[in-house]
Amino acid sequence: MAKIRLTSTAEAVLKKRYLSRNREGKISETPERLFRRVAHAIALADLLFDSQASTEASAEAFEDALTSLSFLPNTPCLMNAGKPLGQLAACFVLPIEDSLESIFEALKDTALIHQSGGGTGFSFSRLRPHGDTVRSTHGVSSGPVSFMRVFDMATETIKQGGARRGANMGVLHVNHPDIEEFIRAKESLGQFRNFNLSIALDDIFINALKKGNDYPLIHPRTGSVAGRKSARKILEMMAECAWESGDPGILFIDTVNRTNPTPGLGKIEATNPCGEQPLLPYESCTLGSINLTKVINGKGINYRKLKDLVHLGVHFLDNVIEVNRYPIRQIEEMTKKTRKIGLGVMGFADTLILLGIPYQSKEAVTLAEEIMSCINDCAVGASIRLAEKRGNFPAFEKSIYPTKGIKKRRNATLTTVAPTGTISLIAGVSSGIEPVFAFRLKRRIIDSVIKEIHPIYERYKKEKRPVSKKIFQTAWDILPEWHLKVQAAFQKYTESAVSKTVNFPASATPEDIEKAFLMALDMDLKGVTAYRDKSRPAQTLAACSLKSEECD
Repeated sequence: MAKIRLTSTAEAVLKKRYLSRNREGKISETPERLFRRVAHAIALADLLFDSQASTEASAEAFEDALTSLSFLPNTPCLMNAGKPLGQLAACFVLPIEDSLESIFEALKDTALIHQSGGGTGFSFSRLRPHGDTVRSTHGVSSGPVSFMRVFDMATETIKQGGARRGANMGVLHVNHPDIEEFIRAKESLGQFRNFNLSIALDDIFINALKKGNDYPLIHPRTGSVAGRKSARKILEMMAECAWESGDPGILFIDTVNRTNPTPGLGKIEATNPCGEQPLLPYESCTLGSINLTKVINGKGINYRKLKDLVHLGVHFLDNVIEVNRYPIRQIEEMTKKTRKIGLGVMGFADTLILLGIPYQSKEAVTLAEEIMSCINDCAVGASIRLAEKRGNFPAFEKSIYPTKGIKKRRNATLTTVAPTGTISLIAGVSSGIEPVFAFRLKRRIIDSVIKEIHPIYERYKKEKRPVSKKIFQTAWDILPEWHLKVQAAFQKYTESAVSKTVNFPASATPEDIEKAFLMALDMDLKGVTAYRDKSRPAQTLAACSLKSEECD
């Protein structure tokens, strides 16, 4: 078994979060054995479709992809595959209806999901507003923000699989009467630490914003108009609060539903915690990412190798749906109806550096489109091939595909661009499609702080090669419009959504963030997140000065 080449940060992450431990708490697994465990556990699903099949070929192919760090699945899969817990999905959405029973049923389900390593998303838009009458008790409702605090406190006390706290996405529709309270939910320091927040903007709001008009607030219980708000003032409030804390982000909910693959099963109202995976109630999704630095061929991309990795990734992720041990029965049923998977990328910024292409350039946008177009087309082909052997996803007849003349499809969605937080650390590459945060930085990993030098930057320095600022661009060197252009390029060929942060320096103003939000309106994006450096007191990453090598 060949030893995997890992960075010191990757080794630290694996030791703290991923490698198995014995009863005494000592590490009992090497990185090589971790990847073998995962590969063999996922390959076993082949037997469900062919009892005479040998799983060795699949296991070997999966193991090669994992140990070469060319493809990695999401964290729960790496942690739990081949173990008794066996919960392998990262993304979940749970329904919350306007009743105490529904709210606390969702809270119980959330606890089980977080305990197993998943993250949860919710729409709180169906809950009656603050001060509304509760007939059963003759009292008044405390509103969605109040109930969100219950979910936040529960999340604080549950560690995911013993390794990290859970994460949540809270969504509120812009027409909810409590929208201002929701937008300002994180104004007080320390509030909702376990939540990302998104406002679901619809076409009615966007049209009102463009015309400078008011838009209606709708009472969720009665469906009646409960007032009107200035669309411009609501957007300004969102930008101001995003400037202060990074929240809320925007979810373009009508754009999401225009590409909902199974409208016959209902409308999408929420996403997973990072916003890249819109899901119906009780759906889950397993993500996996291709390391783009592994498909560089001289001065370009080896598309043959990329296509091979796409076919492997779709096979792997479809197998995950079968071997996964779901925390709740309804989730297993819904997930197997639609069989959604999310294949994406990591290391895009590093790939650009290695190819000598500035992130902030037309060449980068063109390459992004070419890469994601190839991945999506190949993923569709791979899903068709699997459907020929394994059958269509069961909700196929309630999907958009029959009306398009498509007869075979194993998975309702195939592609998603995730942030790849810790798996990109394991692979030793830049996260998702984000630019490099900084070439020297301090990184918080659970209870430790690690000083880190970007591997390509460090290699160039050792080899005394020129480090051009034109190529070695950080997140702060890139204008917001170019962040959005890269996001739009990937979104153009991504079936689900794209996780991307529009970074701003600490000196940015709320008006700067508002301009970025307005810019995003006509770019066919499904969501936007803005983050101003140092707007949170305990951010995960802190940039270091390249001159002094000291961290701020």
